[in-house]
Amino acid sequence: MRINESEQLNVLNETLELCSDNPKTGFLRDGCCHYHNTDIGMHFICVQVTEQFLTFSKQVGNDLSTPVEDYDFPGLKPGDKWCLCTKRWLEAYNNNCAPNVYLLSTHYKALDIIPIDILKKFSVDLG
Repeated sequence: MRINESEQLNVLNETLELCSDNPKTGFLRDGCCHYHNTDIGMHFICVQVTEQFLTFSKQVGNDLSTPVEDYDFPGLKPGDKWCLCTKRWLEAYNNNCAPNVYLLSTHYKALDIIPIDILKKFSVDLG
């Protein structure tokens, strides 16, 4: 799948930075939270995974901590960086368990759903 590089900006309107190569993340598994028109999950928010978030995600039906060999998915652990679905982050936020965010690696399309002021409160890369 090809991406349009001109659309790959972060929430600060700068070039989107790498989220994680280990584990490899992103809808395209290229390490970035790129926008692609086939990504219905909108994997735009680069987060630092926490135990609290992993527990919440599993409780609502998305087990991110268990490895899935068929998809070459190692399972996530606290401290990992991951491109999270925008609506899942908002759901976690509304349940007081949203993980911290790397704004420089979070795609600007996340702002269609979540205001920048909220994301900034969870920023770990801009202080």
